[in-house]
Amino acid sequence: MSRDFPDIVDPWKAADGRRAFAGTVPLARLERLATLLAPEASGGFGEAAFEAKFGYDEQGLVTIRVAVIADLPLVCQRSLETFLEHVDRVSTVAVITDVGEQETLPESYEPVLVEDRRLALASLVEEELLLAVPQVPRKPGAREPEVPADVSLEDAASKEKEPVHKPFAGLAGLMKEKGRG
Repeated sequence: MSRDFPDIVDPWKAADGRRAFAGTVPLARLERLATLLAPEASGGFGEAAFEAKFGYDEQGLVTIRVAVIADLPLVCQRSLETFLEHVDRVSTVAVITDVGEQETLPESYEPVLVEDRRLALASLVEEELLLAVPQVPRKPGAREPEVPADVSLEDAASKEKEPVHKPFAGLAGLMKEKGRG
């Protein structure tokens, strides 16, 4: 892990100094992301390399240009094999201190909420990686699961089904008899 960056930064001070931070973060350290990753036999997930450049835009907003590169071990939902999803993501985020401020941001910015002038760089990297994880991970080139050639959907539908146990089927008849008596 490269420690050329502090854990916490003040985005306004960093923007004033046009600071840039770069390094690597172990994927296992990113708790929300780690739950989406494939379990590794070796116990390690690898690292994410990042660069975060702070500055101001023409409107005076604190912005951060975030570049993240990582290979995420995911489980293919088609073949159930582990594969590496390469992520190379660059985005610009704007710092906000209140959720209501996101309505005023230009569409080209993603908001990042900062409380007490403290921003954890690892959480910024984690957010970028979470946005990059596909909803349904699929290994490139994975084929559809094979259905045995001797089974077709029509055959399966036409076969007799087991009788369904209906525990209250006789209740309507009992209710009618009780009403007559």
